[in-house]
Amino acid sequence: MWSRSLALALLLLPAPALAGARENVAALAPQGLVLVMDAKDNELVAQNTDEPFVPASVTKIVTAWLAMEVLGGDYRFKTRFYLDDKRVLYVRGGGDPFLISEELAPLATKLVAAVGKKRITGIVLDANYYPSNLRIPGIEDTDEAYNALNSALAVNFNTVYAVRRGDKVRSAEKQTPITPLAIDQFRLRRPNGSGRISLSQDPMVSLQYAGELIAAFIERAGGRVKGKISTGPVPEGLEPVYVHRQSRTLSDILVELLRASNNYIANQVFLEIGGHRLGGSVSLEKSLQVANELLAAHDLAAAIRLEEGSGISRNNHFTARGLAKVLELFAPHAGLLRGRDGGMNKTGSMEGVSTLAGYADTSGHGRVRFVISLTSNDDKMRFRLLRTIESGL
Repeated sequence: MWSRSLALALLLLPAPALAGARENVAALAPQGLVLVMDAKDNELVAQNTDEPFVPASVTKIVTAWLAMEVLGGDYRFKTRFYLDDKRVLYVRGGGDPFLISEELAPLATKLVAAVGKKRITGIVLDANYYPSNLRIPGIEDTDEAYNALNSALAVNFNTVYAVRRGDKVRSAEKQTPITPLAIDQFRLRRPNGSGRISLSQDPMVSLQYAGELIAAFIERAGGRVKGKISTGPVPEGLEPVYVHRQSRTLSDILVELLRASNNYIANQVFLEIGGHRLGGSVSLEKSLQVANELLAAHDLAAAIRLEEGSGISRNNHFTARGLAKVLELFAPHAGLLRGRDGGMNKTGSMEGVSTLAGYADTSGHGRVRFVISLTSNDDKMRFRLLRTIESGL
């Protein structure tokens, strides 16, 4: 009898703590959406959870889950290089989101070893893996790096980081050579000082910069490039002389994607989901089809509505319980989340939207999943709510 009474008392102990946590959450943000669920799907806190919300960059958690499901953590993006009998180098882009300077340096060394140091008479860039008319909803034609154009073949996240003093422009990073197009774009689109700009939403500008930077790294590696840079398909029957496999696995890329909240990387990964599963060239429609099929398989078709994979579109809409279910599915990969506070969480911000979602460890309920959405610009409040959840549960 004593044992049964003790067990019942132990079961009842968390109730005051739960009530206190709920009251504290309501006191801090009475209009805020807050959902906290434990490992057994018990709703510990559920405030204003009935209406869908705009997730902003919290969308990237869903993209990361989809990518792990379709591509797998060991997946590596590939870029292929071909050389014809006139020593024209063809580069076929494969949508690699991390063709950055630190990747291009070893790539160029291996490429020069494969093709030799004899002069390359031209570079032809093949970006046909992506449709030429690709447009991501929510991306605008501005100088902001978060609006960078997605492309099958782009370098340094389709951005330029430089310093301008009058008409003089130099690279702002020692690992990146400055190129003629980078200088022109920075003069055109940036006043004096340093900064990172997105390239124009014109795909030809993006490709020209990729070609110039690849050529610069080839010359750094001891090769020679003297011909023009142009675009076009790889000739049929030409076999690659070198296939570059991205040094980062998909898991590595997702860590950076979630940590830095890079929209360009997010949609490169999202587009690959459709291309890989359905074959052929990528398209936003293919990726949305694959995403919706996977969501429907988990009864999430109505709860998670995607228009693109980064969260930059205001037409993405989630329910709190839908995102909590995705967090349950993503739990084996929770370590990929590296929040700005050191926790396993992801923020989202746009005008009038402040979101936070992920996992939190509590003393009374173990690891919980949480979703927070505020219709305000108070970025600090979401973390105050998270601290309240952690300490109260």
